[in-house]
Amino acid sequence: MKDLKLAGKYIITSEIVALTGLHIGTSSNTLEIGGVDNSVVKDALGRPYIPGSSLKGKMRALLEYAEGLITMVYVVHNERNESSNTRIHMCKKEDCAVCNIFGRNHGKHKVVDGNDPRGYRPVDFTDAVTPTRLIVRDATLIKESITEQMKENMDFEWTEVKFENNLDRVTSAANPRQTERVPAGARFKSEMVLTVFQGEGTKYIEKLLEAMLLLEDDYLGGQGTRGYGRIAFEKVSIAFRSVGYYEGREEEQVIVENCPSLREALGKIKRG
Repeated sequence: MKDLKLAGKYIITSEIVALTGLHIGTSSNTLEIGGVDNSVVKDALGRPYIPGSSLKGKMRALLEYAEGLITMVYVVHNERNESSNTRIHMCKKEDCAVCNIFGRNHGKHKVVDGNDPRGYRPVDFTDAVTPTRLIVRDATLIKESITEQMKENMDFEWTEVKFENNLDRVTSAANPRQTERVPAGARFKSEMVLTVFQGEGTKYIEKLLEAMLLLEDDYLGGQGTRGYGRIAFEKVSIAFRSVGYYEGREEEQVIVENCPSLREALGKIKRG
């Protein structure tokens, strides 16, 4: 592993806008009479939010495809339960943008290998692990974005319920279901922090913005192929805080402020 010396941190803030209904589901320990079958994740105050893990996982997956990394070099983990194995990209390359931005898991893992009779080969990633550069905070609801006019047509204070039907193709019997979702127009405050080490320049912040752009043309949460989960990042601001900022010697450098779109923000980063 090469020496890592901190250069600074990018602070990326934005507002995430739900352009269509958004459903990020949660498990429920109780079944309430009259309750919704398929509810959304909420904070301790009962307001929906976007977990940082949902944002980070989706952006990682999209960037893995964009970088052409879904090949025979991926990892099978969760060995205690073969039926729920999750395959993700992970490698030992020092310049892998996906692994460096989103992180590697330490220890030994089973890397899929079609040439091995077992279907995998064990690889120890301990010597390749570096600090995960990206932190994605939970995105909290901007209460004012759900207006009184919207609430007049909603089922709950912060969410709506969408009824759907699945029809048996032979008997035409209906199988109705309810799905809770955050209404289109809701906004969330988003913050991400990207650590940069000396010599890395802007390559990782550019890749992160590319992943966010890919997400805008994909979906977040569940049922995205049926109209849910289209989002946009608006009012994008990016600031750089050098080591000198944390030592009290320098001010933060504002690179982009209240940019209306990600694409414009990426252009400003690339132009320097």
